[in-house]
Amino acid sequence: MSPPTVLCLRPEADFARLDALPPASLAVTYRKPDDAALPQRLKEARAVVIPAVGPKLPATLFEGSAVRLVQVTGAGLDRLDQAGMTRLGIAVANVPGNNAVAEYAVTTATLLLRRFLAADAEIKRGNYGAVRARLIADNLPGLEGLTAGIIGFGVIGHAVATAFHRAGCRIAYHDPAPTDAQAAAALAATSLGLDALLQQADIVSLHVPLLPSTSGLIGSRELALMKPAAVLIHAARGGVLDEAALAIALKAGRLAGAAVDVYSSEPPAADNPLLSLDGEAAQRLLLTPHIAGITRQSSAYLFRAAWQNVERVVVRGEPPLHRAY
Repeated sequence: MSPPTVLCLRPEADFARLDALPPASLAVTYRKPDDAALPQRLKEARAVVIPAVGPKLPATLFEGSAVRLVQVTGAGLDRLDQAGMTRLGIAVANVPGNNAVAEYAVTTATLLLRRFLAADAEIKRGNYGAVRARLIADNLPGLEGLTAGIIGFGVIGHAVATAFHRAGCRIAYHDPAPTDAQAAAALAATSLGLDALLQQADIVSLHVPLLPSTSGLIGSRELALMKPAAVLIHAARGGVLDEAALAIALKAGRLAGAAVDVYSSEPPAADNPLLSLDGEAAQRLLLTPHIAGITRQSSAYLFRAAWQNVERVVVRGEPPLHRAY
């Protein structure tokens, strides 16, 4: 019996460079998302492997196909139409575990709280003495003893909370979905309403999916609730945060800083208000290109877990792990 056909919409080189190629039990064909032959390839494939970031894949693309599983090599699911995939009976699974995001959150929070970006800029301008004196006079905090507020307490949110807990932070979290009470208790984490978390946290870290209920979750009203000395970490999905509102808050000095890894459009449009900040507001903003979850180690884990899940479904006939819908 020939191995089942799997269509992969990311380059083979991505997997080869991390020694994370698919098992021999799968016959994998690699294609670009805009390949004109994609509809025909889908008719032959039992599973499709896609990166979490990229253009939308409408459910109509999968109509009449043999696909039984779409496997995402990451956590994000917003490339797919949930209702359409459910109607077609095609399972969608992701790989939610990612310690790289936790590293990102702790690292960027430290950079912002201790104003390392401002220090770097001022030293390069020849203002070593002045910036050193200012930073010392402002009595800036480290992480120990601060409250880290985690919005979204799923697998990634819990990993981020664990990292902050290990750094000596108190943990608060907000998640309207049922959460693992035992995992929260192990971190002595306190469940709070969104407004209460924003008011109490010194660090607010966003880790929710992009859904109708989370679109624009953090806007001008929510930012106004945060402490002026607090920092915001946004490594969730573009659209969860109102970028214009954040730009206004930073310009007005109402936040100590923000790190933004995801954007309402990617790459961010030239008129994105975050790109036009200057002076001290710009020094309080750290922008990264949707890489919070990407390290050599994390990518290798995500790729291997994705292939194992595909093999589980199309070779062994078992239900997928981490099925989203």
